[in-house]
Amino acid sequence: MALSEFESKRCERVVAQYVERKRPPVSLRSEVDLSFRVLGQSVEIFEVRPHWQDRSKRIEVPVAKATFNRTGAGWKVFWRMSDLKWHTYQPAPQVKTIEEFLALVEQDTHACFHG
Repeated sequence: MALSEFESKRCERVVAQYVERKRPPVSLRSEVDLSFRVLGQSVEIFEVRPHWQDRSKRIEVPVAKATFNRTGAGWKVFWRMSDLKWHTYQPAPQVKTIEEFLALVEQDTHACFHG
């Protein structure tokens, strides 16, 4: 089941604040930037960079993903491996709040999110 409109707006606000704090300086944002999207019941954080072959094109490099699990009353946490698939983040496969998810991404103790 998707997030309610209230939950979605709250989630967007919390993640937007986190991303804004973590974005690189304005002078570097044409080379690398940080963004996010909320789609349905998932939040995805990603880097935005110029394409390596055509710098006029922008590509998104996934960093972390959390999917709300209403039945489990929490957020499932994922990271993107070199096989380009999302995998459950085994040190903490589920957290109770979006803030806990952002704290995991921030700490990145296993170098899964930011390498």
